[in-house]
Amino acid sequence: MSIRKTAVAGTFYPNEAKEIKRYIEHFNKSFSVDNIDINTRAIISPHAGYVYSGFTANLAFNLSSKNQFKRVIVIGPSHKVYLEGASIALYDEYQTPLGNIKIDLEYSKILKEKYSFLNFKEEAHSEHSTETQAPFIKSYYDGLEIIEIVYGKLDSSLLSKLIDELLKDKNNLIVISTDLSHFYTLEEAKKLDNICLNAIASQDLEMFDKGCEACGMTGVKAIINSSLKNNLITKVLYYCTSYDRTKDDTRVVGYTSVLIGD
Repeated sequence: MSIRKTAVAGTFYPNEAKEIKRYIEHFNKSFSVDNIDINTRAIISPHAGYVYSGFTANLAFNLSSKNQFKRVIVIGPSHKVYLEGASIALYDEYQTPLGNIKIDLEYSKILKEKYSFLNFKEEAHSEHSTETQAPFIKSYYDGLEIIEIVYGKLDSSLLSKLIDELLKDKNNLIVISTDLSHFYTLEEAKKLDNICLNAIASQDLEMFDKGCEACGMTGVKAIINSSLKNNLITKVLYYCTSYDRTKDDTRVVGYTSVLIGD
């Protein structure tokens, strides 16, 4: 049996199940949400260490778990490995400290055959942008299958065509992984991130090119493009920065979480 092994457990998030559960329990004690009338089909989630962006990510997973799904497709940018196109994980299982998640290998192979930009590059699958989502998936959707797609140099319109197909099946939950601006002052980070947040909220693709910075920009543009084509709505849940944790306002990273649905 082949396994997509953890690469950042113990750094970005705890390597012990009880510690992850403690984080999630703490996050869930820290928010209350008015009734959000949205049938979630996709989320946007950050991928920094849980001490920085875990609360923000957890919020989207918690609220999306009110819906029933069969599989979760996690799509995130490659930070370490150069890729032309994207790599889809062709393993049997996905390892997490909470227990392994079954990979929908058959569905993954079908997608790989259908979309020429998809291949399988093993070294791409030690990526933290996708792996940080897995403990939340195991926690909230135990029993579901997972698909991992890590992209590099890829046009967002091509990725949007794949997302359009994924949206046809209401058993799919799509997770788009991204952080926002990196290493600006707090004031400048908020200005840049507000452009992103407004572009997401208003589903304005052109606005993304007016100052928004996000490491997962390709994925964000793709899901917003698909949301427009499929008459979906967006709901920005939360925004924060690393300053909230570090109190360092000179080199700030921004994070947000978003629900997308109908």
